[in-house]
Amino acid sequence: MKIRIFNTATLTVLMICACVAGISGCRPDPGTDGPSDGLVFVPHGYMARLEQVHEGGMIGFGPFVGYYFRPDDPKDLSRLQFVCFNENRFYSSDMPDGAKLFEGTAVRTTLPLTDAVIPARDRINPVFFHEAPEDWLATRPEPGDEFVHFHSCYNGTGSVLTGYWIRHVALSEFTYDMGGWVGIKSPLYHQARKGPDRDFAKIVEFDKGPKKKGSEKKN
Repeated sequence: MKIRIFNTATLTVLMICACVAGISGCRPDPGTDGPSDGLVFVPHGYMARLEQVHEGGMIGFGPFVGYYFRPDDPKDLSRLQFVCFNENRFYSSDMPDGAKLFEGTAVRTTLPLTDAVIPARDRINPVFFHEAPEDWLATRPEPGDEFVHFHSCYNGTGSVLTGYWIRHVALSEFTYDMGGWVGIKSPLYHQARKGPDRDFAKIVEFDKGPKKKGSEKKN
């Protein structure tokens, strides 16, 4: 079910009530795992996907597996609160299916245009901090050591430079291992401890957006 909400600020919020899709730090929908067996209670007002008019164009954000967002002000999507659940145990192999792993804040930012080549091979394309332009990293909100993950928005043609710096706050101690798919040598792997997760994957991610229905080639 999709609900579109319009207001005088020309922001459009799209809520997908039964959608689960993914933050490599954020994971896209695998498409074959099916619904989570764990019970997930999404708080009132939280949404899996947002759409907004920003600087004259429509951009989208999400959905990601287990992530649900709520704007601080329904008329202003520049700052979001979020919750993250371990749906299908996508993020942690030692936490139950459906367990709430994180709460946090996402702050909208537009990265400056640089000479850096933005990868576009997959839906979500990472640029690790050691490869990212300093001008991008300088846009992190304070405290900068806690906003360590950026995820872009997208438009009809692919990823855009506008997105959200994300601050994850772990609600307990657990192993963040992408559901057991990555090991200790992976930059994504870490032991989360209760509180701000400063060890969360330090990545600038460019998201081309979910596939549109009917876009797959027919054999």
